Amino acid sequence: MITRLSRLFLRTLRDDPADAEVPSHKLLVRAGYVRRIAPGVYSWLPLGLRTLRRIEDVVRQEMDATGAQEISLPALLPREPYETTNRWTEYGDALFRLQDRKGGDYLLGPTHEELFALTVKGEYNSYKDLPVTLYQIQDKYRDEERPRAGILRGREFTMKDSYSFDLDDAGLATSYATHRAAYQRIFERLGVEYVIVAATSGAMGGSASEEFLAASPVGEDTYVRCVESGYAANVEAVVTPAPAPLPLEGQPAAVEYDTPNTPTIATLVDWANEAKVLDRTVTAADTLKNVMVKLRHPDGKTEILGIGVPGDREVDDKRLEASVEPAEVELLTEADFAANPFLVKGYIGPKALQANGVRYLVDPRVVEGTAWITGADTQGKHVVGLVAGRDFTPDGTIEAAEVRDGDPSPDGAGPLVSARGIEIGHIFQLGRKYTDAFDVDVLGENGKPVRLTMGSYGIGVSRLVAVIAEQQHDDKGLRWPAEVAPFDVHVVIANKDAAAREGAEQVVAGLDKQGLEVLFDDRTASPGVKFKDAELLGMPWILVIGRGWADGKVELRNRFTGEAEEIAAEDAVAAVTAKIRG
Repeated sequence: MITRLSRLFLRTLRDDPADAEVPSHKLLVRAGYVRRIAPGVYSWLPLGLRTLRRIEDVVRQEMDATGAQEISLPALLPREPYETTNRWTEYGDALFRLQDRKGGDYLLGPTHEELFALTVKGEYNSYKDLPVTLYQIQDKYRDEERPRAGILRGREFTMKDSYSFDLDDAGLATSYATHRAAYQRIFERLGVEYVIVAATSGAMGGSASEEFLAASPVGEDTYVRCVESGYAANVEAVVTPAPAPLPLEGQPAAVEYDTPNTPTIATLVDWANEAKVLDRTVTAADTLKNVMVKLRHPDGKTEILGIGVPGDREVDDKRLEASVEPAEVELLTEADFAANPFLVKGYIGPKALQANGVRYLVDPRVVEGTAWITGADTQGKHVVGLVAGRDFTPDGTIEAAEVRDGDPSPDGAGPLVSARGIEIGHIFQLGRKYTDAFDVDVLGENGKPVRLTMGSYGIGVSRLVAVIAEQQHDDKGLRWPAEVAPFDVHVVIANKDAAAREGAEQVVAGLDKQGLEVLFDDRTASPGVKFKDAELLGMPWILVIGRGWADGKVELRNRFTGEAEEIAAEDAVAAVTAKIRG
């Protein structure tokens, strides 16, 4: 197929869009692949849509190879199934809700576990029908509070979601492994550099969960890995190794001190060292920071929660949110403090929290026998030597403190190092959360009902367009791998010579006969403009037909390596075809 640039619906831009923060956003807009319609909502123009479809093709081929079957469910969904699983409320403000003219409640689907479960329930009733895996490639909708980075985090996006249904947990484990392997093949074919990390299940529910993260400095996800063992996890899923408890016997009694003007950890540490309250130098790690948050539960009830973490650690919002899901986290207001006068800002301690019925969760490092410098619940006072398990007993532990480079790996093999990535896939062993909700049973071999078990597997198809752009671009523009490029080769006429133009037409026709997809720059623009556009648009091969035509030469450029070679004009079709087909 030949597409002429003179006819292509395309307008390249020389300047970056004002709202663009990351390279993929800048380049995809400048190269005319996408256009912004509203915050987090983009149109796909011809080049962008071709790239998106090429990625869909790879995903579809690998899913079909596993035996999965493609269906298409509506994006406009009724409230009732999501009410049954409580996700109508659990999704919170991220859900697009609407009403029809009769007042019926609907939503725009963010994910389809409920509908897939109901679909299988409606069609299958015997163990002989199982196992089965269904999938779709469809637009999803989530009302992101802060859509950013173009199509990396939008409100409307294309996703492949698949769901396996098995008779038992062993079958689920097999389906999960099949998807995991298929995802590895997909991302390898797309040329994406990625890691697989342990993850949390969040609002999806279920047990085992892993994320596929594309390595990128602009990624919103932080993950950690242990070089020695290969352990890798999203920071939300890292389990802090708890130190061994210490004996309570022989610990000195806790002592309360006047500590005026010490509302921060830094000022408290300075005071403690000046006052020499310990027989060694005090650091922030000796202090217990008590952070107060308010949880809003799906049923609308609110709860004040106290979180104790070592003072040298900050609370990681994502880890906190993952630990308390499906509740939402809010900051305390001045009204909350006024209604609870035992909460003395800067001087909050565990004793007053527990005395007033506030649930108090601590970092796993706060084990029995550890002694802390912490608030005394009175303005200008702290207590030194408050011992966990003796002077206070937490209600439990919580993974909320930040994970840092050098922290011990949960597997004990060595220290952790961190990196950033973009989530491109997520696989879950859901178990029976959704089949229980809808009583999805079939008759087993013994004639008794068997409750099916589910897996859920997602790939961000439209996000992959941006991910590949992030990983493969250079300072001149996009550089698409052959598997996803909109066209196999970009042919440029580099001068106005009639013979060269006629020759270009012949070469392009020959490439078309070979079954190649050709982008043909037949415009009358200057060679400089054409070359800049060719580099910006990012096809893997650029064939330049210009002055050398008179001498029987053309130039073939590799967009990835930047290398160029002269080839005989009469051999151009064969040479280009050989390069493209390997």
